[in-house]
Amino acid sequence: MSECNPLFGKHLDTNEYDPDKLLDLFLNSTVDGVAIVDMEGRFLRVNPMYSSIFGYSQDELLGRKYEDFSNLGTVRDFVEQVKAGDTFSNLNLQYYHKDGKVLDIAVSYSPFRNTAGEIIAMIGIFRDITEQKNLERELKKSQELYKIITENTTDLIHIVSNTKDKTIIYASPSLEKVFGLPPSTIIGRSLSEFISEEQSEMLIRKINQWKITGEPILFVREIISPEGEQLYFEYNISPITNEWGEIVSYVSVARNITERIKNESAIRNLDRLSIIGQLAAGVAHEIRNPLTSLKGFSKLLSNNTDIEKQRQYLDIIRGELDRIDMIVNEFMSLAKPQAVQYVKAGITSIIQSTINILQPQAVLHNVEIKTKFPSRDIELLCSPNQLKQVFVNFLKNAIEAIPDGGNVYIEVEHLKPSLVQITFTDEGIGIAPEIVGYLGTPFYTTKDKGIGLGLTVSNKIIQEHNGKMSIESQAGIGTTISIELECLAT
Repeated sequence: MSECNPLFGKHLDTNEYDPDKLLDLFLNSTVDGVAIVDMEGRFLRVNPMYSSIFGYSQDELLGRKYEDFSNLGTVRDFVEQVKAGDTFSNLNLQYYHKDGKVLDIAVSYSPFRNTAGEIIAMIGIFRDITEQKNLERELKKSQELYKIITENTTDLIHIVSNTKDKTIIYASPSLEKVFGLPPSTIIGRSLSEFISEEQSEMLIRKINQWKITGEPILFVREIISPEGEQLYFEYNISPITNEWGEIVSYVSVARNITERIKNESAIRNLDRLSIIGQLAAGVAHEIRNPLTSLKGFSKLLSNNTDIEKQRQYLDIIRGELDRIDMIVNEFMSLAKPQAVQYVKAGITSIIQSTINILQPQAVLHNVEIKTKFPSRDIELLCSPNQLKQVFVNFLKNAIEAIPDGGNVYIEVEHLKPSLVQITFTDEGIGIAPEIVGYLGTPFYTTKDKGIGLGLTVSNKIIQEHNGKMSIESQAGIGTTISIELECLAT
């Protein structure tokens, strides 16, 4: 006689419901190790998984006591309580495998009763959680290590949620060391309370760029301390993603680089003063020409009573004075030290200002500066005076590379919505291949005059504007310097 078994989905003999067979089926199928021991602690039954966990075969275990296997611990502490009907669930205990390795085991003990309800044995269920425990221990070590680092570092560490208001959810204790502010004063507040709209736009651009290229999110930010000191921090921001690749938060690590910035600023000032000294002769020549005109026309003005002629002479004098004013202003803007401030500025406007500064130098060298600019100026977030210093370096080098006169070409090209390229090309003597590799090395120069800092400083400024620079040169043909900079998308 047979009937349909709802558990196994087939017709089985009623004999297959035999309790012993079902127990065997359970013991052989369960993913946990199972051991049944009598009240003396002697093994009565063990399943294959128990043998697999501890490394002992059934033949080695059956009929022997727990105490015969010192590495399997003892059940003596539990027997009396199990006899009283107590159960133990998910005890985290350590045992040893047959080969000596330590095992972390989750153990449950319960009484095993006969049909009369008498406790005749104890059943233990064992689950190997060694891997899980090892991971937990490693995680705890990492957490302790990170805690030590975050509590003792002078770097500012923040975690910001990727919610609409960009809530600050963590701030390291170093915030109080550096600024005297307990982390609790900013946790829970929106990031927008601490950065400007322009900085927010810059972050959005960098995050979008990270999504495309995976490039690190790096930038330098100026912060005023509670004591009024001007500090500079270099930020490194890492997006944290979930299993679907969605950004859930951002980790920001900011390092105080004020001393480095001060040293670099001193080097830039040295380079700028060197440029100013070398440009002085050209500027003096350019000012002398309109001064000569002023002197001549002032004499004509004093000797002429014709009102119309006097008006013409005055217009010429005004024009020459305006030219002197423009030359002096451009020269002074380069000479005057300025705080580094990133503002919106047009790239062609900066280049045109550079040309105005160096036009006298170009005239002295019989060099014509030819430009190719887009119809609309391209805006970028930058330090205009720093970029002007870079462009003065490049244009001055190009002019000096053409001793017998020629052309210098400056081109501005919109490569992408958020990327602009500027190239300076001269028809000069070029640079030998073995020398090109040394360009940009501090204090290395191929000129009789100069201190060899121009390209070093220029490259550093370009990098701080998240740009890059490349140099191509052929001896006897000329040199091209290319600069790529982020711009504001149009």
